[in-house]
Amino acid sequence: MNRSIADLVPHAGRMVLLDELVDVDSEGIHCRARTGVPADHPLALDGRLPAEALAEYGAQAIAVHGGLLGDADAAPRPGRLVALGRLALSVSGLDQDTELNVTAQRLAGDEDGQIYDFRVEDAQRRLLAEGRATIMFAREEDSE
Repeated sequence: MNRSIADLVPHAGRMVLLDELVDVDSEGIHCRARTGVPADHPLALDGRLPAEALAEYGAQAIAVHGGLLGDADAAPRPGRLVALGRLALSVSGLDQDTELNVTAQRLAGDEDGQIYDFRVEDAQRRLLAEGRATIMFAREEDSE
């Protein structure tokens, strides 16, 4: 089964923010995305993309990574972002279409959850946002 990014994130339509999978291995992932015109972005606020919204790009990269590591014949296991720590923002927001490099590195985890660090950089590799995300998975009986 060949899975697309849209198959691996818990969103649909315009809320699927990542455009391209660049690289993936057992511990990390690198994706690219374009924000498009910030005023038209689904997370826009007052015509711009607030920097805090960049954490959603990191979270989606994490979801794609987890989905790619799972059983290719099964639906991705539902997960929930339960903590967003160490969020550091280098910009207040984005006012123009921006190409993003989004990376996530798995730090620890088991069948109950995962901890990742993520980074969002522009095309020139300038840091825009970084943080740590804790994901907890639904129990099998909860997802039935």
